[in-house]
Amino acid sequence: MYKLLFVDDDKALLKMLENYFRLRRYRILLAEDGMEALEKIEDVPDLILLDINMPRMDGMELCVKIRELVSCPILFLTARVEEQDKVNGLLAGGDDYILKPFSLKELEARIAAHIKREERNRHKTRLKYREGLLLDYSARKAMFGDRELELTKLEYDIVEFLSGNPGQVFDKERIYEKVCGYDAEGDSRVITELIRRIRRKMGEYTGTEYIETVWGSGYRWKK
Repeated sequence: MYKLLFVDDDKALLKMLENYFRLRRYRILLAEDGMEALEKIEDVPDLILLDINMPRMDGMELCVKIRELVSCPILFLTARVEEQDKVNGLLAGGDDYILKPFSLKELEARIAAHIKREERNRHKTRLKYREGLLLDYSARKAMFGDRELELTKLEYDIVEFLSGNPGQVFDKERIYEKVCGYDAEGDSRVITELIRRIRRKMGEYTGTEYIETVWGSGYRWKK
């Protein structure tokens, strides 16, 4: 049984979500604010549904804190979202946005899709790339020698996606859709910033450029 942590200050909404997903054989953890959520993540949830507007600690701040502790998918729950809010949320470590009001069936499908993606990632094999870079897909780690590259979840997801398809060119929208799980139009500003960060972090260890920019087309992992 997968464990879901729902974080929201709306008690009625939490109760509805708890009843619905328990009937579908999920184990449910509930928290009404960020401080309580920090305690509940000790139970290691498989996915977190996180409201943005909460007392004591908002969802963005909480996401940054818990992303240091967990690698599971984090889905933001919000009544509305501006483009910059979406950018900030994804850079903070979130994986998806669910807009209120929402369909329970759609939410269930989104949750199942994210969990399945995590399961596939856990069963990938260990691959090594030149110039000392080692990608351990099962452990979700990038290593240079004995030093681990400190990548955020989305940064690692981009590295995994591109490295798994070396030589293929992907535009920003395709990368965004693949790593974030969206069917919606991609946000090129998020991908541009994340790839800039990846290159900077890799550059601290090696002079090799693993991700190439193909001007006018997108990015590719060098063969």
